[in-house]
Amino acid sequence: MKNTKDKIHRSKLDTKEFELPETIFSRDLENRVFQSIALQSLSEIDGISLVEGNFIDHLLGRSSEGVKGIYAQQDEKNHSVDLTIEVNILFGFSIPAKAEEIQTKTVEEITKITGLHVSSIHVVFKNVISPEHADKMSQISTQGPPTLMGSNLGEEYCDEF
Repeated sequence: MKNTKDKIHRSKLDTKEFELPETIFSRDLENRVFQSIALQSLSEIDGISLVEGNFIDHLLGRSSEGVKGIYAQQDEKNHSVDLTIEVNILFGFSIPAKAEEIQTKTVEEITKITGLHVSSIHVVFKNVISPEHADKMSQISTQGPPTLMGSNLGEEYCDEF
């Protein structure tokens, strides 16, 4: 009789029941996260603007579909991200120097904030903004909120070229 009790008691205390599976940690980042970080980085760079969209609207989250001109693609297997950034540049600024500045600042911020490796960052210069147009936009931007990065040029006017 005692043997039967021991068997029942042992089956109730099976240690396999107490072993918990390994905890899996995960995090998901929407593309808007990368777009917002890139926007913040770009806002500190003079002489450039995004090709489309209103900068302030994107910063304040008033955009419904994300930021146009900034595209992110994540590689979850390698914990990395690829970026493409489309900008206009003010005439007189060095394109290679601006490309390097954009790439460096954006990579530093994305890596610092997300912990992900930026495997590639492709900067596409879509247009050159003339100094006359820049002066005109500077005058207009003093009348309302600035909508452009660095040089206070209005992005909505950059598509006129």
